[in-house]
Amino acid sequence: MEVVIQPGSAQIASLVADAVERLLTETPDAVLGLATGSSPLAVYDELVRRHEAGRISFARARAFLLDEYVGLPADHPERYRNVIEKAFTGRVDLPSEHVQGPDGSAQDVPAACAAYEEAIAAAGGVDLQLLGIGSDGHIAFNEPGSSLASRTRIKTLTRQTRQDNARFFGGDVDAVPHHCLTQGLATIMSARHLVLLATGSAKAEAVHQLVEGPVSAMWPATVMQHHPHATVLLDGAAASRLQLADYYREVFESKPGWQGL
Repeated sequence: MEVVIQPGSAQIASLVADAVERLLTETPDAVLGLATGSSPLAVYDELVRRHEAGRISFARARAFLLDEYVGLPADHPERYRNVIEKAFTGRVDLPSEHVQGPDGSAQDVPAACAAYEEAIAAAGGVDLQLLGIGSDGHIAFNEPGSSLASRTRIKTLTRQTRQDNARFFGGDVDAVPHHCLTQGLATIMSARHLVLLATGSAKAEAVHQLVEGPVSAMWPATVMQHHPHATVLLDGAAASRLQLADYYREVFESKPGWQGL
């Protein structure tokens, strides 16, 4: 696992955009895994800027979303398909039919989850997966206690996650759905490159567990320690609990420029 500590979100976004630009230059039909939430917004803005400057095209790319709320109507502004379109996919040349997410309105939930797994596999798997991390260590909506071998399925959201996400629902925790469909931890681990972003002191303990703690279902993101190509990008506040923070900084500063993330 590579840990990269940067001054702030702008520097993090630039590094991640470099990785995406490099991937799409080498493989124009690459498959991207897109995350919602606040963590990747600066990355999406930077990718849009580079697209508008003619540096990067998404015309041949494919994209899969990590998760989706269950029961929100198709036009709800917090439905993740709508969120990602507003934040990113609707601002670049990524065809809408090339963007897929779990079907949160499906009548047959197990069949919809199986179909989503099949769609990812049929696309050749995800090349680069963007991730955030919850204050309780969840990635996607894999809450504490999730199986490390889990695949796309329905999950009940914890009170903590619903409180964390209430800001997107006008601060009303009761408006946040109780259930979601989410890629499982094994699904996420199947991506070829995992890129996790975290900023702010509220994420410091989760980041500490992710990077330096034992692998445990109680901190689902720790499964990333077993991934052969995982990158964790942090600001100073998110890195504040890391015992080896100075070492991680030294390693990145000494890294050959041609390696990228």
